[in-house]
Amino acid sequence: MIQRIQTFFLVVVALIAGILPFLLSLWQLENGTNIFAIDVIWISVSFFVSAALALITIFMYKNRQNQFVLNRLNMILNLFLLGFFVYRSLNLSGESEISEKGIGMLIPVFSIVFLVLANRAIKKDEDLVKSVDRLR
Repeated sequence: MIQRIQTFFLVVVALIAGILPFLLSLWQLENGTNIFAIDVIWISVSFFVSAALALITIFMYKNRQNQFVLNRLNMILNLFLLGFFVYRSLNLSGESEISEKGIGMLIPVFSIVFLVLANRAIKKDEDLVKSVDRLR
């Protein structure tokens, strides 16, 4: 069913991953130029894949197990992005000149939180269906 709470969480993930990386800077170079997700191709593709996975997951409401698995894959993708951003931020702080980290580096964290909330709601629905099946 589309009107479930996990649909709301997945729409939020799709919006966060599909729009925010292109509006918020990920980091700033020492010469003052801001780097957005569109400037690095594989990062922009990763964010688009994350948003697409969230949208695909919304319409798989009849198969909750596949929904759960796709959310896990999306979490793994966001963990890789987060790992890269942590690695990049650690490299930025060791430079001789000042460079700044952008707020866009936190986007995978918010995506992971909403994916966990969606998985929790999917698990709750699955448990409810299994308990009803036991009563028959």
